[in-house]
Amino acid sequence: MAEPAAARVAVYIDFDNIVIGRYDQVHGRNSYHRDRSRATDATAEAEFAERLGQATVDLGAIIDFASSFGTLVLTRAYADWSAAVNAAYRDQLVSRAVDLVQLFPAAAYAKNGADIRLAVDAVEDMFRLPDLTHVVIVAGDSDYIALAQRCKRLGRYVVGIGVAGSTSRSLGAACDELVTYDALPGVPQPPRPADEASGDERRSTRRSGRRSSKRIVAVDEPLPEAADADAQADEEDEEDPQGAATDLLVRALRLGQGQDDADWLHNSAVKTQMKRMDPSFSERALGYRSFSDFLRSRGDLVELDESSTARLVRLADQG
Repeated sequence: MAEPAAARVAVYIDFDNIVIGRYDQVHGRNSYHRDRSRATDATAEAEFAERLGQATVDLGAIIDFASSFGTLVLTRAYADWSAAVNAAYRDQLVSRAVDLVQLFPAAAYAKNGADIRLAVDAVEDMFRLPDLTHVVIVAGDSDYIALAQRCKRLGRYVVGIGVAGSTSRSLGAACDELVTYDALPGVPQPPRPADEASGDERRSTRRSGRRSSKRIVAVDEPLPEAADADAQADEEDEEDPQGAATDLLVRALRLGQGQDDADWLHNSAVKTQMKRMDPSFSERALGYRSFSDFLRSRGDLVELDESSTARLVRLADQG
């Protein structure tokens, strides 16, 4: 018999959301819908199937991560399982005791309504199973913000899992913790999408073009002014994760010192505050084995006291 205080976890997977997000991550933005609409003959369907295989989602990695929070009470995946795109995953999901919820889209390629059905089931389950402690939402759609907020109001710890690049930041703010699929243990890093690679090639061409007075411009190549504008926009959209983590750390330390009126704070309290401010923060995703390693890498900003088991940290003297 399970202990009353044991954590009990419910997992809800918007299957199309995570599969499409991974496909676009591997092959480029909006590639899924474009490639699927082009699959009108046997050759195109074979190519689409091959590209789907290159962007396969490891559902086992997601379920294993969810189980780290406690006992899995229920796991549901929502999709049209009669579609060939999804049917290939059925054995993988059934072997992990995932309940496959069938959805029937109203029209070809139409939205299948997984967000509404998933939200209704999740709220019903929280009232039907009051011992649920954690809710894991596997999706990156901003449509799930209201669900995450409702789960938190009902006293559940909410974990969001989404694909990097297709996960709403607002959803992350609504969750207690947000993890990218790429950061899960055992998930390989995706290859660079073709559109990103071509963007690098264009920038390389521009750099080499500056060294020569002559340049051959292809018919379909963007004008230099337009290409430079696009490159600048891409650079503005990209956020330095290391710099963002450093700013988050400084804010957390200042908040903690202001609340406790003390210079030294416990490492665990600082990390908790950082997760509250940005549920997507993960030192492992930044390349550090532990939070202490993350703090040591910021030695110019913080001081560590590791002389006892109670590890402490404070902002370094700026004077």
